[in-house]
Amino acid sequence: MFLGMKELGLRLTVDGPVARVVLDRPEVRNAQTPAMWLALAGFGTTLPPEVRVVVVSGEGPSFSAGLDRRLIMGENADGEEPLLTLGAKPAAEVHETIAAFQAGFSWLRRPEIVSIAAVQGHAVGAGFQLALACDLRVVTPDARFSMREPALGLVPDLGGTQPLVQLVGYSRALEICATSRWVEADEAKELGLANIVVPAEELADTVKDLSEALLAPLPGAIRETKALLLGAADRPYEEQLKAEREAQERRLKELLASFG
Repeated sequence: MFLGMKELGLRLTVDGPVARVVLDRPEVRNAQTPAMWLALAGFGTTLPPEVRVVVVSGEGPSFSAGLDRRLIMGENADGEEPLLTLGAKPAAEVHETIAAFQAGFSWLRRPEIVSIAAVQGHAVGAGFQLALACDLRVVTPDARFSMREPALGLVPDLGGTQPLVQLVGYSRALEICATSRWVEADEAKELGLANIVVPAEELADTVKDLSEALLAPLPGAIRETKALLLGAADRPYEEQLKAEREAQERRLKELLASFG
């Protein structure tokens, strides 16, 4: 299945258990727009139940340079309002609007799918947060991450703050955000931002192999395991043990029913 969204700079496809999101604006290093975020949210809500892996990548030499700079600088771009105009609106409307934008990222963390970001070149701001929204990150040696929002007087608001802290710890996350510095591929691997660094010519094959490995176990087991891991940091140890017991009970019952 292919959803044609060329006018938005997206290619969204579903092929059996694998869905693909390709940011397709290489002429602007796959800069993102709010319209793209809303389209991604819609794609996430309409995924067929058989989809178990989602691969997110960028067309051309960059993953994503972040929000389209014209929208940051207060210009209208392709009929979209500049981001700064939100500041003149009532608080409830601002919150509702940003929540709709966040939904374009947060669906990638749902337990029933495992998401992979294939990152080459720049992953800046919203691009960094899109990579962070994914469960796994496969990157090339030229990959460069930067959280640019604080340098523009803004905060990262597309769901990237929690996974960044979970991956690298509070103090390192603060330093990365507060300085807006570049995190190169080797450091990203060392910090845990990247699962693996591979040559650019091996990126597609590595992601394919990883996708196939993720599809090998039974889907219910992966769904329950991801849910356990996502909640582990926020639960006391005894509650995590309880969650494991409950998840295992569900799996045992599902397996028993499948043999019945």
